[in-house]
Formats: sequence, structure tokens, C-alpha cells
Amino acid sequence: MTQAFLKCGRFRLSVQQGRRPLVMGILNVTPDSFSDGGRHQRLDMALTHAEQMIADGVDIIDIGGESTRPGIAPLSLEEELERVLPVIYALRDCGKPLSLDTYKPAVMREALLAEVDMINDINGFRAEGAIEAVRDSEAGLCVMHMQGQPQTMQQAPQYHDVVGEVEAFLQRQVDLMRQAGIARERICIDPGFGFGKTVEHNLALLKNTRRLIRQLGLPLLAGMSRKSMIGAVTGKPLERRMAGSIGAALVAAQQGAMIIRVHDVAETVDALTLWQAGREDA
Repeated sequence: MTQAFLKCGRFRLSVQQGRRPLVMGILNVTPDSFSDGGRHQRLDMALTHAEQMIADGVDIIDIGGESTRPGIAPLSLEEELERVLPVIYALRDCGKPLSLDTYKPAVMREALLAEVDMINDINGFRAEGAIEAVRDSEAGLCVMHMQGQPQTMQQAPQYHDVVGEVEAFLQRQVDLMRQAGIARERICIDPGFGFGKTVEHNLALLKNTRRLIRQLGLPLLAGMSRKSMIGAVTGKPLERRMAGSIGAALVAAQQGAMIIRVHDVAETVDALTLWQAGREDA
């Protein structure tokens, strides 16, 4: 049975099936993000964007200091900390859970000292010391699947059974975290749309989201906003992918995803609110 809440630092978030999914708003403080690189890099601009997301009804704010778009070079530890820590300190009393998108254990430790509420790790807490870095905190933990590394992950990714392999990876990492003493109520999963997957792989995972939730019994985060899979299906360039992204969010919600990670907060909140109101079992 899927858990009904997610322990997320200072917050306890309802992720009970049948409720409207939580909307996680993306706050990139990077000059090279694939979608909004540089737009919110300055602290004052980042805070203005966060305030707008809060006004738009965001449930979680996901701060990212390093772009993980395909082919991007890795960022130094020092530079990532310089980008994200001022934002975390400035927003930690904003009334919303703060998530940090990072795969570096040292960044995780510093962010947890700054009272971040969630660690969203694209590497699934595989790095040496990652589980130890988060084990004794109260932060929520999002375990994501990624084949390869950001620099090379989209160079002909291959699977024999993408759904089965992603499921097995997520189960293995969750088991390791549980063995380390991390409470189940702190964990959610992410199949990693666009991270070492073709369009066909992404669509197979989307169609089988409910299976992943059922097999692992954990809340699932779906992040497809503006990604190339949206462009491949709709034929639209990056700047015209809002409608497709909202469509993907609704499909994920219908499949049982309880956290939807998006750029377009207001539009997604409205769409999911109406979807919830119109459900026969609501």
C-alpha cells in the first residue's frame, strides 16, 4: 500500500492517492539550464520568481544550482554551493518546503545544515557517502533513476526492459536506504524521464507509472516539463511546450503520480485542480 504522507524536513506532505498531486516548482539558479538558464541566476531574481510561484499555489520549491541537461559539463562543488546556499537561506522561512536538486554529498550536507527540507538526487543516492550524508536528517529524499551521466546519457540509451530495469534500480536503492535506517516515510521515487532514455522509453515509463507505484509502494515524482519528449510527441519547440507539459502532468496524475515537477506552476495547479474536481471518485 502506498504511504499517505511524505516526511519532508519541517513539513508533513499529504501524498494520499485520490488527492490532487503536489506541484513542485522549478527554481534554477544556473546560467545554462536547458529551459530558463540565466533568468533567475541573480538572488533577487530568484527570490522574485519563488514569490511568484508561491502566489501561484506551488507546494514545493525545487532549487537547482547545476544544469543536468544532456552534454553539460559538471560544476565544481564550490560554485554549486555559492549558487544555492544564499537562495536556501533567503527562502527557508517562506512557508513552503525547499527541495535541493543535487547529487553531491558535500552539497547535501551543507544544504541540510541550512535547513533544506528535501534532497532530490538525479543519481539516486549512488555517490559514495550520499546515503550517509542524508541518513540522520529529517529531509525527504527523492530517489531518481538515470542511465549513464548527464554528459553522455542521451547517446543511444539502451534497455532490454526499461520499466523492469528502472523498477529494479529504484527498489535496490530504496532497500539500501532502508537498511541504513532511513524511514520509509521520507522516501519518494522518480523514474527519471529524459535521463538516459529515448522517447519510446519515456512513454513506456509514463504508461507504467501506476505499476511502479504499486510495486514499490512509494509516492512517485514525475518530471517531464518542457523536456524533449514533449517536443518529440507534439512537434513543438522548447518555447511552445507548456500545453504538452500540462498534458503530460495530467497523464501522470491519472497514473497515480503524487508530485509533479514543473516550470509553469500556475497553469499546472489550475489544470490539476480542475482534473481533481472532475474525477468520478473525488
